Amino acid sequence: MLRGPEYALIQLYVTSELESDVVVKVGEVQFYLHKFPLLSKSNRLQKLVPKSNEVKVVEVCMDDFPGGANSFEVCAKFCYGMTVTLNAYNVVAARCGAEYLEMTEDVDRSNLIYKIEVFLNSSIFRSWKDTIIVLQTTKPLLSWSEDLKIVGRCIDSIAPKTSVDPANISWSYTHNRKLVEPDKITEEGTNYQDKMENIPRDWWVEDICELDIDVYKRVMIAVKSKGRMDSAVIGEALKTYALRWLPDSVDALISDDHALRNKSLIETIICLLPSDKGVGCSCSFLLKLLKVSTFVGADESLREVLLNRIGLKLHEARVSDLLIPARFPQITIYDVELVQSIVNRFVIHEKSNWDLDVVRKNEKGTDNLILGHGSLVGVGRLIDGYLAEIAHDPNLNLGSFIDLSQSLPELARPIHDGLYKAIDIYLKEHPSLTKAERKRICGLMDVKKLTMEASMDAAQNERLPLRVVVQVLFFEQVRSSAASRSLNNHQSDGSQSTTNLDEECHNTAEENCKPLGKQLRQMKVSEELQKNGRLGKKNSRSGAQLLPSRSRRIFDKLWSVGKGGHVENKSSETSGSSQSPTSIVPGDSKSVSHRRHSIS
Repeated sequence: MLRGPEYALIQLYVTSELESDVVVKVGEVQFYLHKFPLLSKSNRLQKLVPKSNEVKVVEVCMDDFPGGANSFEVCAKFCYGMTVTLNAYNVVAARCGAEYLEMTEDVDRSNLIYKIEVFLNSSIFRSWKDTIIVLQTTKPLLSWSEDLKIVGRCIDSIAPKTSVDPANISWSYTHNRKLVEPDKITEEGTNYQDKMENIPRDWWVEDICELDIDVYKRVMIAVKSKGRMDSAVIGEALKTYALRWLPDSVDALISDDHALRNKSLIETIICLLPSDKGVGCSCSFLLKLLKVSTFVGADESLREVLLNRIGLKLHEARVSDLLIPARFPQITIYDVELVQSIVNRFVIHEKSNWDLDVVRKNEKGTDNLILGHGSLVGVGRLIDGYLAEIAHDPNLNLGSFIDLSQSLPELARPIHDGLYKAIDIYLKEHPSLTKAERKRICGLMDVKKLTMEASMDAAQNERLPLRVVVQVLFFEQVRSSAASRSLNNHQSDGSQSTTNLDEECHNTAEENCKPLGKQLRQMKVSEELQKNGRLGKKNSRSGAQLLPSRSRRIFDKLWSVGKGGHVENKSSETSGSSQSPTSIVPGDSKSVSHRRHSIS
């Protein structure tokens, strides 16, 4: 067809000796055509254009023609017997246009509808990429495409191909992993032939990422309904789609232009999560979905689904995953209440799986504990790390910090170094805490579960209450005494079993809840301190030299008590405990002042 002069309307003419007697207007384009070829193929034009020649030129307006002028041009060319080129990009519009013009077999044999259907079935639906392209082009013509079942047939073509054995795949696909982490088969050292032979199970996920969310949802439902797709692959597909369409910045996420689209997208992805809650999606990905759903205001029931799933896999998370910004009216930097809710769900799930007999056995040994409750211990470390991060927030109240810390059972923390670090940061960032509040937060920590390094740091920590420092120094002295006994027993009789240091400390740890003065009176260490006075004094001196003045004075008092000295504790911070002991080891004639001089 030839184009006419460039006026407001585009005019297209058919080269012919006969004068045009039909003008078809489609949008901004006018087609100057002839009655005979059009009426011989189109039942609709037969109804609109009179066969008589009473009117020299008949004008027909088709502003609602599906696919616009380009689609009508394909149909008009077919009517004139011209060569029509169909491909994955124009076949949907041509099929809808042929349906609009009613170019059926009733009008003429091998009409346009028939030929397009043959092309779709023999070529398009057999091609992986062409089917996806066709599915994309149905968006502007969705109503027509649904009526003609083009969308459904495309989905029926795509879904079975995703579950084909990768070894039998002969068609091209996109798997460059620009959107996700590099796949193992694309690492350095792998040649091209190996890449082609080792086709991954998720080879198909990137190609369908270009689909609109509504169509994508239908494809994924069809893929899952086959029942042959691994949950991990489904999770990878959802992750890839989310990375493709969700913006990186919070401003873009909640902008007015895209807020509704992003909300629909995140809610759809949550609905498509694998039914197997234990596998499929990583905890990190689920927490990212939770973060986005919080920003876009996703449906509360869907957020509950995410919270429950995250609670099952919390031990896989990282501290950075939990740093979800708080929303108004919260005044904290991060949403601590949300993390508290996740931890509560995790604990409920763990308790339902605990075997009480195993728990009783595990309480007797840390090694068995860790082996029997690895996920619980992992979450303990995770929450301690999270507490250390949120402790920097000046708006974080003490109650929230304590509640989150206490939400985990004691089994989750065989070692309290991480909790001590978080408490220390909170004390540093909140210097206005009262004496009672400092005592309350430090009560979360069990000094018997601190390692040697953490104990040495705590003994020199001016931010800790004096009572806590006394406890730290006391139990370090007990630990040192137990080590001395073990060494002497080993030297005196090599054939006899040695004293277990961990057992000694554990016996001491059982009395943590008793007042410190009562602990000191009940610890029968006097005879051992006398037997090992020299070794104990040497260790005490070397340790005390590393302490600041306050801790050194406390250490001196403890040491003098151990040697028979009488020390009166007048500190207001230790008044909550029972009275300090007057003596533990009788019989030392050296003066306290001389002993202080010797360790200074």
